[in-house]
Amino acid sequence: MADKFENKTENLFDPVASKAARFDKGVAIREVTPRSSHQEWSPAENRGDPIEILIKTSIGRIESLLPIRYSRMMESPFTFFRGAAAIMAADLKHTPNTGIDLQLCGDCHLMNFGGFATPERKLVFDINDFDETFPGPWEWDVKRLAASFVIAGRWKKITNKTCKEFAWHVADSYKRHMLEYSKLSALQIWYADIDLAELIEKGEDEEIKEFQGKRIKKAAEYTAHEKEFAKMTYQEGSRARIKDDPPLIYHPTGDEGNRILREAGIVHTRYLETLSDEKKVLLSRYSLHDLAIKVVGVGSVGTLCGISLLMSATGEPIFLQFKEARKSVLEENVKAKSKYPHQGERVVRGQKLMQSASDIFLGWTNDDEGKFFYIRQLRDAKVKPVLEIMKPKNMADYAKACGWALARAHARTGDPSVLSGYIGKSNEFANAISRFSILYADQNESDYNKMLEAIKEGRLPITTDAY
Repeated sequence: MADKFENKTENLFDPVASKAARFDKGVAIREVTPRSSHQEWSPAENRGDPIEILIKTSIGRIESLLPIRYSRMMESPFTFFRGAAAIMAADLKHTPNTGIDLQLCGDCHLMNFGGFATPERKLVFDINDFDETFPGPWEWDVKRLAASFVIAGRWKKITNKTCKEFAWHVADSYKRHMLEYSKLSALQIWYADIDLAELIEKGEDEEIKEFQGKRIKKAAEYTAHEKEFAKMTYQEGSRARIKDDPPLIYHPTGDEGNRILREAGIVHTRYLETLSDEKKVLLSRYSLHDLAIKVVGVGSVGTLCGISLLMSATGEPIFLQFKEARKSVLEENVKAKSKYPHQGERVVRGQKLMQSASDIFLGWTNDDEGKFFYIRQLRDAKVKPVLEIMKPKNMADYAKACGWALARAHARTGDPSVLSGYIGKSNEFANAISRFSILYADQNESDYNKMLEAIKEGRLPITTDAY
């Protein structure tokens, strides 16, 4: 399947051509890759064993944390999906695509969207995870996002018919907003963002609006570093230290721990060198005081992630989060090769390309053992989706919001005129994506059950505690 649909269109973005001409180019692509073809899903004859793919993605991770990773993934087909970006990337390689590449999120599921504060302290809604960002077929992000809504909906015991509607709303919202972006200039697209308060106000559920309004108010008032400092540290003599909460937060020990602590200052200095001059001046007011490992997310468990505490001479704290950046799961499934040999830089550059505004401390670094990292603030007025309280109507609204945010992100590095020309104004593309999402949710459940069997057989270790 992949060979049939691969690389039919190159250099589609022509800054000299009119928007109408570029729109027509998109329309013409339908002759080669019909919009209805995106509904197709059946596993390739040579499809890799999903468990072997999981095991492969665990190579190089911290061995003692792997049981936490697999334990989190076995909680439900949805948590499995969150940790299985590599499996879906390998599958998407064998699906139809238009040959239009742009910067992808790479792990585009509904929990990787949310609200956060811009450097100007405005709360916006956007994609907020870019560990797997890489250039590739635009359809892959849309399909992973839409499928995530079906899988999450099933986890919430919502009917299959309604889950299919969630996926439809993702693709329909993407279509409608991509058409709007196709009418703007490149500069206008770059300025565009999604105001979180306005987005919530569009909802019809007054109870949820009130709940989210309180969260926004709290986030806007949140002095994150001071409150985190009170919760997460203790005083050891004259020095503040991060509290251990093993196995989720702990100070590294042994030979590896000693190496990490010895290199911490060097790694921090390398990070500072990736920042703009004014950020260097700002952080020159602070010095590195402590560092701890912190287990985060689902897909990231086992990679070297943690938090560092910086303190000013007058006692003000800043918490930074560092995350190990590994090779994107997309890279071996696309023809393009990374222009950034430093995986931390790959993440940062991709994030800055796709986000409407990025954290002021976003930068990258590496140690002397070949590990790459990116760094950002630990928390900055973040408003995460709370799936547990969402009713079907709220899920539908959230699907529309995520489709909108994805369209905005794609419009920055793709050509919205070509994309809009291809998608068109009918429901054909959204119908196809919703059908694909149901089929892929079935595949995900099958793979999840294979994981449970692998755990029973002892192929994958788990922990007896809940995290």
